[in-house]
Amino acid sequence: MADRNITCKDCGKEFVFTEGEQAFYKEKGFENDPVRCPECRKSRKASRNNGFNNKR
Repeated sequence: MADRNITCKDCGKEFVFTEGEQAFYKEKGFENDPVRCPECRKSRKASRNNGFNNKR
């Protein structure tokens, strides 16, 4: 498994999907590669939480 370059579907920037991230995805049973870069994933997650961190 080698690092792979993926283009973010939101911002269009290219990001690296590392071997370690690929192993993590496989371990968790995720079948699809990420489609958003880490920055867009973080932004999208924050907007879904309305900016609140709902940790208990």
